[in-house]
Amino acid sequence: MPINLPNLITVLRLFAVPIVIWTILAGYPQAAFWIFLAAGISDGIDGYLARRWNQRTELGAYLDAIADKALLVSIFITLAIVQLIPVWLAIAVVSRDLMIVGAVILSWLMDHPVTIKPLYISKLNTVAQIGFAAAALGLVGFGLQGAEWLLIGGYVTGILTVLSALAYLAAWMRHMGEPRSTV
Repeated sequence: MPINLPNLITVLRLFAVPIVIWTILAGYPQAAFWIFLAAGISDGIDGYLARRWNQRTELGAYLDAIADKALLVSIFITLAIVQLIPVWLAIAVVSRDLMIVGAVILSWLMDHPVTIKPLYISKLNTVAQIGFAAAALGLVGFGLQGAEWLLIGGYVTGILTVLSALAYLAAWMRHMGEPRSTV
């Protein structure tokens, strides 16, 4: 099993998930902000190192997707629970990711697996979700003003989340309509 430095960084990001959740629920938004920011930055670093050192692996691709989804879904649910973000946005983020995971599982069950390959809109959506969650934690954690900007950021993130879900759905439907490989 290819465990390399980029994959190890990704695994460490998974360990950050329960810590971020606990810091938010325990009322330490500033600590949650720093941990979440470090986790978000690590998402860029592990991918960069994997490409730069030619250490891209199938395991790394799956771990990265799992770590991203675990971190973002968990933080959006937690931020909605403590009423820092609108509930509809958490529902949109969770629904999109459940739809993607469900489509991948269904493809495997139908013996027509899809290749895990992020779309451009999904990368943009991930950046928006990370930025929005960090902004929400930063505003509360540091006592900053900017509720109106947070509201606008929430709408932008919500729109990108829906567009990303639709793009994945269209790509999945095209894939499922293709003939299966008989190799």
